[in-house]
Amino acid sequence: MLAAIRMTCTLLKLRIGLAIAASALAGLAAASGPALAWWQTAGLTLAVLGAAGAAGAFNHYHERGLDRLMRRTRGRPFASGALSASAWWPVSFLALLAASLWLAHAAAGTVSALFVFLGAFTYGIVYTVWLKRRSAWNIVIGGLAGSFAVLAGAAAVDPSPQIVPVVLAIVLFLWTPPHFWSLAIANSSDYATAGVPMLPVVVGNARAAQVVFASTLALVGVSLLPAFFGTGMIYFAGALTGGIHFIRKAWQLARAPSRKTAMSSFHASLAQLSLLLLAAMTDALLT
Repeated sequence: MLAAIRMTCTLLKLRIGLAIAASALAGLAAASGPALAWWQTAGLTLAVLGAAGAAGAFNHYHERGLDRLMRRTRGRPFASGALSASAWWPVSFLALLAASLWLAHAAAGTVSALFVFLGAFTYGIVYTVWLKRRSAWNIVIGGLAGSFAVLAGAAAVDPSPQIVPVVLAIVLFLWTPPHFWSLAIANSSDYATAGVPMLPVVVGNARAAQVVFASTLALVGVSLLPAFFGTGMIYFAGALTGGIHFIRKAWQLARAPSRKTAMSSFHASLAQLSLLLLAAMTDALLT
């Protein structure tokens, strides 16, 4: 039973899904308007988790051959052979997506459901199918998946665009490249072997590390902007603290690119995002 649960969590990329769901909740918290009923918030959260899970599972299925070539991914369910490829798998993933979109529509409205769909489509099709094997910009465009989650949460409160959620969506877009490029530097030999044109493979680890540092500076700068458009000191303190930590680790990576410094930068990006999203939600509740 525990093995089946672990495999399901891996297949649905639950850790990524939880981060995307938290992004939606941050967008919801940052938007101005009437509070949602508890069941609407719960419904939207489950819808985002389901849609992200469907896209993540399709990524595993579509990339199973490539995943077998890389040490980091060869243990995934389809790559390892724990799950056998079948045409029924994409059908089931599509059914999960459809159910998630229905739930998003029922709980949060049409506009929110549209953003949930765009997030899943961006990761499942734009990134996985169209760009991953073709362009070093793959993860840059793929970063829109998190941005759409923020906008889905905000649209549940008010379908009209609002400045703070839009800026947070931009923050999520800017966060993904330095986050994933740090991991790609740590695993650059894997990507080179698999023929995936991640930035470190295309320009080398040293140059990619410099780009990570520069993009981290841009990310942190933009992440502080909501404080000038209505968020309180809780948000500002969280964004600044997490941002400084990420900048420090990205600087260490730029100075001495290695697997160790790349993984430190990667983990700092996770800490920065977690702190920023938590601060955004806490700030909305307490101020």
